[in-house]
Amino acid sequence: MKLGGGKMSDDQLLSSVKNALRILRSFSMEEPEKKVNDLAESLGMNKSTVSRMMATLASENFVYKDQKTKKYRLGVSALALSGIAGSQLDISREAQSILKTLVETMEETVHLSVLDQLDVMYIEKVECQQPVRVLTYVGSRNPIYCTSAGKVILANSEKQLTEKVIGRGLKAFTEHTITNPGDLIEHLEQIRETGYAYSIEELQEGVTSVAAPVFDHTGNVIAALSVVGPKQRIQPHRIPIFAKSITVAAKEISAQMGYEETMNEIVEKYFL
Repeated sequence: MKLGGGKMSDDQLLSSVKNALRILRSFSMEEPEKKVNDLAESLGMNKSTVSRMMATLASENFVYKDQKTKKYRLGVSALALSGIAGSQLDISREAQSILKTLVETMEETVHLSVLDQLDVMYIEKVECQQPVRVLTYVGSRNPIYCTSAGKVILANSEKQLTEKVIGRGLKAFTEHTITNPGDLIEHLEQIRETGYAYSIEELQEGVTSVAAPVFDHTGNVIAALSVVGPKQRIQPHRIPIFAKSITVAAKEISAQMGYEETMNEIVEKYFL
């Protein structure tokens, strides 16, 4: 690739790759199709630059352009990579049967989420059979500070992550969203003490969720297991009941990932 008659420098090449990845990441279930103008405006990029990148991505089938609407959507190459990535996630494979059993027990939808920059992303979902369900889907991202899955990951991560989240700003999604940094830090300490997190209408009105952390063989948090449903069914007084089931299941997945409980955890589990 050339720029101004010469070869593109390493910095320019890396910048182009980064911008191309930003473009691909900008597509979502809420916005599966976008025009060049939309991409340029939302990403703060030059329209001509975006147009050239989209043409290149289209030539490799990473995006597809609808000639009638002039809108782009993800192409077969992107979908193929998504399928490969999903099949290679050990935690997803190990958790499948546990998630299904959990849904049968609690009769509510269950998710497995991982950290995605400063958000959490659903990588697995098993839906309940209740007539009224919360609309969610695999691949969606939510803020880390106002979801139970995000908060339980945040509480078990290094404090630098919390500092980054606070630095980005704590936007209010509902009147129940924690927007004060001091309140968030105190809330995360409570989560570390109880071992689970809950969110009551912090992201979406009428929705409650409860989550527990999943650890790998090194003891680092790698995911969150959560249950989500209408607040009419997951009422405040029932949160500890849901939390117990979620925590036990999260420990099962952690054990499959090579995590070993500490002596304190074993004593607490079997002798207290």
